Amino acid sequence: MRRIVEIIFVWVWSGIALQAFHSIELKNGATLQGEIVLERAELLYVDLGFDLLPVPNSAVLQIQSLSPDSSEFTTGQPQGRGTLYEIAADRSDKTIRDWVGQLGEAVALVQTPTGLGSGFVIQQDGYLVTNDHVIAGENRIAVTIFKDGENELSKVTYDNVRIVATSAELDLALLKIEAAPDASFITVPLAGAGEGLREGQAVFAIGSPLGLDRTVSEGIISVANRVINGRLYLQTTTQINPGNSGGPLFNLKGEVVGVNNMKIAAVGAEGLGFSISSDTLRSFIDNRDAYAFDPRNPNAGFRYLSPPKVK
Repeated sequence: MRRIVEIIFVWVWSGIALQAFHSIELKNGATLQGEIVLERAELLYVDLGFDLLPVPNSAVLQIQSLSPDSSEFTTGQPQGRGTLYEIAADRSDKTIRDWVGQLGEAVALVQTPTGLGSGFVIQQDGYLVTNDHVIAGENRIAVTIFKDGENELSKVTYDNVRIVATSAELDLALLKIEAAPDASFITVPLAGAGEGLREGQAVFAIGSPLGLDRTVSEGIISVANRVINGRLYLQTTTQINPGNSGGPLFNLKGEVVGVNNMKIAAVGAEGLGFSISSDTLRSFIDNRDAYAFDPRNPNAGFRYLSPPKVK
């Protein structure tokens, strides 16, 4: 009975954990490929897609992380329908200058009739992330992508942008560029769980502060888990200004570790920028059905009514 309960627990746990694709070579010459969902002192539990297989650690020769498409990315496995983001695998640090040229085309300028902000593309069909406060109360949204040409940079603006999901509590929004069917966008990967940030770690942002597109700023992580008004933030010295909201905060592996959100502006205050962590972002995307936006429903998405206060 204990064995059955243990297997059921592992199966449920595997549905909510961040998983990686592995190749497991056994000492007898056999090879398994699947997702290691739980490790114990004596056993590994491997999700084969249709069953969970317990593998004795004593039988394992070596384990390698793989990507299903043999690229440098492994695909994230969100709950619900479809995969909308990638998790980078085994990337090495590069200079900010190198990353800007590679990632800049995935960072967008997001505009509404009442304001502007930044965003970044996470899926090649045109799904992108920004802050809820950048698009709150609006449904006319334009996204500008800055494409690198052979000799010059060109701006391509998409006016047909749909709100997929949004949450005022998390201050996150998921948008979809409704472009031509054959359109394909450059994307950026998200940092996975376990990619723990450390105080003093170098990070950089790309965005459009005050509408000045493709602006790069760098800094360090000041505090990896700062709580402000009930939300958990990354505190950074990276310059965050109006228009940076919704843009990506990268580590030196080119992974999105946060969504730039706000700064504290006060006399004598400098270097106090805050970003929503990639852990919160992945949870929002994985559970996007719960935050689905419906313009016909005043209680959908960011328009939920506040609960009554307890006296």
